[in-house]
Amino acid sequence: MLEFSELWSPIRLTIELAAITTVALLVIGTPIAWWLARSRSRFKEIVATVVALPLVLPPTVLGFYLLVALGPEGPGGAIAGLYGARSLAFTFEGLVIGSVFYSMPFVVQPIRNAFEAFGERPLEVAATLRASPWDTFWSVAVPLARPGFMTGAVLGFAHTVGEFGVVLMIGGNIPGETRVLSVAIYDYVETLQWTQAHILAGGMLVFSFTVILAMTLLQKRFSRPGE
Repeated sequence: MLEFSELWSPIRLTIELAAITTVALLVIGTPIAWWLARSRSRFKEIVATVVALPLVLPPTVLGFYLLVALGPEGPGGAIAGLYGARSLAFTFEGLVIGSVFYSMPFVVQPIRNAFEAFGERPLEVAATLRASPWDTFWSVAVPLARPGFMTGAVLGFAHTVGEFGVVLMIGGNIPGETRVLSVAIYDYVETLQWTQAHILAGGMLVFSFTVILAMTLLQKRFSRPGE
């Protein structure tokens, strides 16, 4: 007999993971995107390449190195030891860390593009009005880059929801702790529980369609003249 709680647990966990990861990426990714958009450092594109690595790096490779880093012998083990744990691997906290790394380019790149799109003129005007760099950033740059923030948030959330390889490597399949949607679907298929797999996979299909439609509408909305 199909129990709703059995299906709801990975859905709830996935939503929590995606929401926390998206907020963390907006906080971490915004200064990175701003620096990449404004800096003239010779190392800028090297940093940009590191940020973009998850776009081409196999998830299992990234997952393997994250597993080592979060394990008992890595930095994650030292951090976990501060509150009496042995490792950050195979924990929800470890999933958040892995998701931040894996989804970073999907948030940083749209925000960087938005920062670059409005050019120098608005910032120069703010400077002539004696606005501080901090005021200029929050009062001018952030509002002008709103489309990039919206795009980055949507893409970051959606990409985290669809993760599989990385979360499986560093989180495994622990019910209520690390068993997210993609892992649950894989597990149901492996155990020939087709009804559960169909329900979750169908929900993911609808979600993916909604994300693509939302992105298309957002792009049209902000590409209109005068918007």
